[in-house]
Amino acid sequence: MNGADVDTGGRAGGTGVAVIADDHDRGGSPGHGPGRGPGRGRHGAGGRGRLMAGLRRRLVKRRIRIRRTRGRRLRRALVVLLALLANLVGAAVVAYHLTKIPEPHPETAMQSTVFVDDHGDYLGRRGPVDRQEIPLSQVPRYVQEAVIAAENRSFRSDTGISPRAIARAAWATVSGGDRQGGSTITQQYVKNALLSPEQTLSRKAREALISIKLDRTRSKDEILQGYLNTVYFGRGAAGIQSAARNYFGVDAKDLTVSQGAALASVINIPSYYEKAGSDPKVTAKLVDRWEWVLDAMAHSGAITSAQRAGARFPAFRFYPPGDTDGQRQYLIDAAASEAADRLGITEDQLARGGYTVRTTFDLTAQDATAELAADGTEKKTGEKTGEKAADAKAGGKKRAEVKTSGDVRVHTAVVALVPGDGAVRVLYGGADYASQPFNDARDGAVEAGTALQPFSGMKLLAPLTDLTRTAAPTPLRLASAYATAAAHGVYATPYTVAKITRAGRTLYEAHPRTRTAMTRADAGMIAKLLYGRLDAAPATRTGAAGLRTLWQTTYDEHLTLTVALFAEHPAKGKKAALPAPLPYTAGSRSLSVSEGVWSKIVGTAEGHDPAAEPNPGLPTGQTKPILATR
Repeated sequence: MNGADVDTGGRAGGTGVAVIADDHDRGGSPGHGPGRGPGRGRHGAGGRGRLMAGLRRRLVKRRIRIRRTRGRRLRRALVVLLALLANLVGAAVVAYHLTKIPEPHPETAMQSTVFVDDHGDYLGRRGPVDRQEIPLSQVPRYVQEAVIAAENRSFRSDTGISPRAIARAAWATVSGGDRQGGSTITQQYVKNALLSPEQTLSRKAREALISIKLDRTRSKDEILQGYLNTVYFGRGAAGIQSAARNYFGVDAKDLTVSQGAALASVINIPSYYEKAGSDPKVTAKLVDRWEWVLDAMAHSGAITSAQRAGARFPAFRFYPPGDTDGQRQYLIDAAASEAADRLGITEDQLARGGYTVRTTFDLTAQDATAELAADGTEKKTGEKTGEKAADAKAGGKKRAEVKTSGDVRVHTAVVALVPGDGAVRVLYGGADYASQPFNDARDGAVEAGTALQPFSGMKLLAPLTDLTRTAAPTPLRLASAYATAAAHGVYATPYTVAKITRAGRTLYEAHPRTRTAMTRADAGMIAKLLYGRLDAAPATRTGAAGLRTLWQTTYDEHLTLTVALFAEHPAKGKKAALPAPLPYTAGSRSLSVSEGVWSKIVGTAEGHDPAAEPNPGLPTGQTKPILATR
């Protein structure tokens, strides 16, 4: 029994142990008898031990396997990396060879044409943009170095790109950060002149490729020239030449060290710094940057220590400028038409061509004329205003006796030219181009009346053949006729353009075009009539057409000056302008203009008494101006 029991119990116990172990391994319920707890705990710890041992074996095997395959995996990664790098390099090489340096886009290629007077003083410009291209040789070396110091100090030695700047710009584009600068001068030139200004990775990559290729295929001087001719300086000026004129009123070749450093400093933020000279806050900030540029120039040896110590911040022209219409557009109109004709191009082509047109005008005399002869609206009545009336008789009446009412606009036209040459010094065609673009001096028909009497009965040759049959010549034509008499019968075609250049190259230079239009004897007759005696002081002839016009011409062998006055009742609504009698002040006004303009051009004589010279052409009570010759 006992053996059977033990045997049975052993089997049962074995079975029980197996069951308990199985229950433990499967996470069975712990709700068995308390006597089984110790057995279950011992077998549970053994299971965990076996599990941990298995994990350790696997980890050891993995470490061994990693150590054994590490070299192979590193070699594979290196191969992949090298392949990727080779592909990138190959793609870059292919892209470089396929990249073509584009032509400057049209906006950058556009230039303006600048007009200057006979002394080289700035008159104005025509064109869609304020830019003129000049060779690098016309930019002083210290101005070049100032720009390099301000914008790209490694320009002379770099490869055309700045990797750090490209990386910063790329990161800013990807991350959406602020726009990054720091591009080289080559990159700036490529971006501004050859590509669009968009900020994308593809454009930045193309910019870099073109910059590298440009640097390898062009000299540094060529790149710098292109940059200086296209970079924006503010005040509407693109390029160093226009900037020099807009900021300092000089050509680029005449910039000083201080002016060059100031312009170089402006490039950084042109829309802000363009107000320098008129905004104290902006000026102060620009001064700081200007000093920084000069310090860099001194450090690099671009300027001497003495030049640095002697530098003073330059005076800027006021900005924004005042109204530019006024008077000068009359002169530019005349010169532009003539210049285009001389070059055989249209005026639009001239405006976009980047020419410099040196005119024959004397800007000082022109401005003086504008002050003396500005058109005005005068109330005309028969009452005296305290001013002594000129007795200018016309049509049997004195001007002082004419009684009319209403507003009257008095037009004044003035022409001054050189006899025997034809160069026009003054061409005053109206007070304000904006309100009256029509040029009274060049195109206006003014009744001649007695102004042409000295030419009556003479045999005149072309182009004066029909002069005496012309009832209303232009002031320019009448002045040319008297200039012919002053030049002893030699007619000189009037001209306003003395020279045309572009990029330092002369394209046209004027030469007087003359021909005999009257005999020397006839010219002497006119001189005797006007002078009273030969070789006397400048002659004056006053003529009129009734009360409607008044002419006065003064001349000698060096200058002919014609002043023409006429009046009108201005147009009102649908009512057209109508001729009107001149006011009684017209005579004194004409004389004042003539004397004032003449003295500006040739100076005023001393020791002459105007009343001492006979003058058959002048109205009663009026004496001619006795003025010095040149």
